[in-house]
Amino acid sequence: MPSTTVSGGYVGRFAPSPTGPLHAGSLVAALASWLDARAQRGRWLLRIEDVDGPRCPPGADRFILDQLARCGLHPDEPPARQSQRGALYQAALMRLQAQGWAYGCACSRKEIAAALLARGGTLERHGELVYPGSCRAGTQGRPPRAWRLRSTAGLQNEASLQIDWQDRRLGAQTQDLTLAVGDFVLRRADGLWAYQLAVVVDDAEQGISDVVRGEDLADNTPRQIRLQQLLGLPTPRYLHTPLVLGAHGEKLSKQNGAAALALDTPADALRALREAAAALGLPAELAGASVSEFLASAVQGWRAFDGMMPASSSPSPLAPALPLAQPGDESAF
Repeated sequence: MPSTTVSGGYVGRFAPSPTGPLHAGSLVAALASWLDARAQRGRWLLRIEDVDGPRCPPGADRFILDQLARCGLHPDEPPARQSQRGALYQAALMRLQAQGWAYGCACSRKEIAAALLARGGTLERHGELVYPGSCRAGTQGRPPRAWRLRSTAGLQNEASLQIDWQDRRLGAQTQDLTLAVGDFVLRRADGLWAYQLAVVVDDAEQGISDVVRGEDLADNTPRQIRLQQLLGLPTPRYLHTPLVLGAHGEKLSKQNGAAALALDTPADALRALREAAAALGLPAELAGASVSEFLASAVQGWRAFDGMMPASSSPSPLAPALPLAQPGDESAF
């Protein structure tokens, strides 16, 4: 079932995981999504992706909202929270189960690794195991640990499934979902919802027309497009922004100790916004002595991109081919 492209007015979003404060790399993605919405006179929403509750310390979401407010990035609606959307995710899973695309998996990580090696496979892909479909025909009486989505071309056709899409910065993209990812998790062994299912359901429910996020998440797009196809949901337009690297060439992230943004004064916020705008390839001479004035100037600069962010923008150390990240822990184990 082919997915349809979102039509109608522009609706964008920024969807941070409240596992810690925003850092410089987070602000680049937040600013890009806000600018894209404002440049197209659209709406900008916030979604707190707290589906992995054990990793979200109390108060982290409020701290992130305060950081965004200090930078003048205000949403057009109160923030949505994934932790309140379990019924929507359950309904989507049940639909996929009824169609035969979702199945229970009883495998442990050790068993998956052994199955891959037995088939002559490798244990690479940045440490992520490409699931070989061991439980597609059943769990042999064992209780399922997780629920997975078949990554094949059809229910009776195990040919590889290729997903193609167009990125507004990276251009034409393709991935063999079967070989590169395998059957991926929809609900984890610990009962938590996997990012892939949650974000697809959320984007459709909120009417998101454009997803603007960091380039490290481009690897997730084929899985999300496949879920959109199977659930009959529209496919947003995608724009993956440049990544900002740390001093040693690693992607800035909470996992590697990226420092929280220092936004104690309006001058601090303005400085952080200027650095984020530079990372996005916006002109260095953007005007504005205050946060609001600078943002107005940045919107005009973003409009000059005319809907297609330059692929060559690299004002700060960027990562053209970093290991592709997984939001949260999407393991079944």
